[in-house]
Amino acid sequence: MSEFADRYPMPEIVDRGEWQRRRDELLVREKAHTRAGDVISASRRRLPATPVPPTTLIGADGPTSIVDAFEGRPLLIAYAFMWHRGKSTAQQCEGCTLTIADLSATSPAYLEGRDVTFAVFCEGPWDDIAAFRDFMGWTMPWYSTEFTQNEPAVADGGIMRSYLRDGDDVYLTYETTDRGTESFAPVLNLLDLTLYGRQEVWEDSPEGWPQDRQGSWWRRDGRPVAQWLHTDEPVGAAHAHAHHH
Repeated sequence: MSEFADRYPMPEIVDRGEWQRRRDELLVREKAHTRAGDVISASRRRLPATPVPPTTLIGADGPTSIVDAFEGRPLLIAYAFMWHRGKSTAQQCEGCTLTIADLSATSPAYLEGRDVTFAVFCEGPWDDIAAFRDFMGWTMPWYSTEFTQNEPAVADGGIMRSYLRDGDDVYLTYETTDRGTESFAPVLNLLDLTLYGRQEVWEDSPEGWPQDRQGSWWRRDGRPVAQWLHTDEPVGAAHAHAHHH
């Protein structure tokens, strides 16, 4: 028994001809899945819109209208980042951190090519989230929604929302949460292409395949994994220390 097999089970081993036959069978289903996704996207483009009342956000320049978050473009995608008030940098949401960290640095530029602005809306106080954003080295615009928690088209974290602007009128055109936000995180889709998948308990995997609770690997040694790219401070450092960075 190899050292690898002591940790991971081996799949069935077949010759190249049998492998190709079974791969081709799966390809038929994959293409059908892609076409079904295209049909859903077509329906998404036909959803109606609903008005968003005048909403004030807090940004780098202080209070600002949600209209200004469009940066002059007609479309806005905003990811609502959950915030654990009073918690340290290391204790902030590992799922939201994965979502934003896994975006390509060039994604906003490509979105702008289709008149779409990308921004992050966050439930936390502006000073705290600005320090967090700077600590992570993120450059996309962030806004605090601390004072808009009664507006369902803006409030609550862990949600991706798409907006339309017509002059000074803003409309919500789409929103999704939970696994619906996976389009932000290509690492999840890449793992789906590997033998063992995401190694999470909800997956339908062969008996003996490694499985753990969902999202268990998004945090390592006490903090969201992406944070280790930006710090050498000890686990559990004070929240105020994030401002020093």
